[in-house]
Amino acid sequence: MITTSPTPNRLLAEQALSRAAGAPLIGGNAVDLLIDAQAHYTAWLAAIRGAQQRVLLENYIIRDDEVGQAFRDALVERARDGVFVAVIVDWMGCLGQSGSSFWKPLREAGGHVQVFNPPQFGHSLGWMSRDHRKQLVVDGRMGFLSGVCISTKWLGNASRRISPWRDTGVALRGPAVAGLEAAFIDSWTASGGAPLPFVPTPGHEAAGDISLRVIATQPATAGMYRLDQMIAAMARRSLWLTDAYFVGVAPYVQALSAAARDGVDVRLLVPGTSDIPVVASMSRSGYRPLLKAGIRVFEWNGSMLHAKTAVADGQWARVGSSNLNLASWLNNREIDVAVEDAGFAEQLADQYEKDLENATEIVLAPRRYRRGERVLSSEARPPQRRHMGGSSSRAAAGALRIANSMGAALTERRVLGDTETGTLTGTALLLAVLAFVAILWPAVMGWPIGALAAWFAVNTGFRAWQLRQRRLRRIRGIDEPD
Repeated sequence: MITTSPTPNRLLAEQALSRAAGAPLIGGNAVDLLIDAQAHYTAWLAAIRGAQQRVLLENYIIRDDEVGQAFRDALVERARDGVFVAVIVDWMGCLGQSGSSFWKPLREAGGHVQVFNPPQFGHSLGWMSRDHRKQLVVDGRMGFLSGVCISTKWLGNASRRISPWRDTGVALRGPAVAGLEAAFIDSWTASGGAPLPFVPTPGHEAAGDISLRVIATQPATAGMYRLDQMIAAMARRSLWLTDAYFVGVAPYVQALSAAARDGVDVRLLVPGTSDIPVVASMSRSGYRPLLKAGIRVFEWNGSMLHAKTAVADGQWARVGSSNLNLASWLNNREIDVAVEDAGFAEQLADQYEKDLENATEIVLAPRRYRRGERVLSSEARPPQRRHMGGSSSRAAAGALRIANSMGAALTERRVLGDTETGTLTGTALLLAVLAFVAILWPAVMGWPIGALAAWFAVNTGFRAWQLRQRRLRRIRGIDEPD
């Protein structure tokens, strides 16, 4: 897909990828692949304990358990030694996981903690945007990003025969680390934090010979979505995807299907048992069009597959926090790296093939279950363990999928696939129940609607008042004499 020689095609591809991702290609980096939480936690804690200037930690979930306490205590120790420590956690991700009392020792030691986007009066739906990033930057020279949150859940539970979660991340050294710091600063500012006492230094010395892009997406920017679409269009030989919460939207499914029909070896590895069963069900509902197009779909046999990776043509690889769904593409703050290096891509491809040894391939078999393989029937679905946790915005991706099918049915702007029958049938039944309740017991429907309307009215009115006050202050500032 991307050659190593400086041909016009390469220059054109680099320009297209840079514009799609909104991120330039940065050379001179060293990249190490990290597999599963234990490797992450060991590397992260070692980097924190060795920090001399500053530690910047941004993670969706930091839980008040053995692992979370180990990280907090390491941060407290560095803060007491005069190292600048700043932490961003997501309000929704940490809801019920850790609270202000958990962070009190760090604040007392001189560290700084910001909670991203808690519910705010005047912002009716503002809480839906989440900080789903998982990154750590130490001294502006060592950076990490991943799909791993800070929780014992990722380590599994040997006593209950629960294997560790399967996850992937990277350790970075070189000029690209400044991009991680810049992303942290942007999230810090967005969360209301005071200005930080440093600026990223883009001129770090080269630490290796790997070129990559740091893609720090924000709500509605869609840089990662555009890049994923472009890679699906540019891949010539192979495109191997791993995703924790795949909810295929029509444009991306069409891009993958077109690649497969054009002879590209497209594979998708997803969890067999998910911590959010409803998302797994939505993911399975989209298997058939993928399989019909020739895409190979595999389900992981372990406790939970949480990795988010892609590798194409043995030349290009992506690792980070972004899932292949609209919640990640359009709603959340995410951070990924797109690495253009054959050696790193080969490592990730080797890991992919190793992962497939612990996965079961899904095949099309319309009538009955064949022994030794999973098929698209109720018998093929393994029992689901219900675990609490994970990103609630993934459920929003499912809602967007339903809305996509309903919009197509109502507007007829695209042809509905036969696999959307279940979505439309379920939605029709739900609407019929709601209509039945509304006719027989209108108050049951009226009170919630009235309460919701009142909530939006109060918040919208308060927001209008805030904007008016800001405008009046600006006018007074202009009118006041010097």
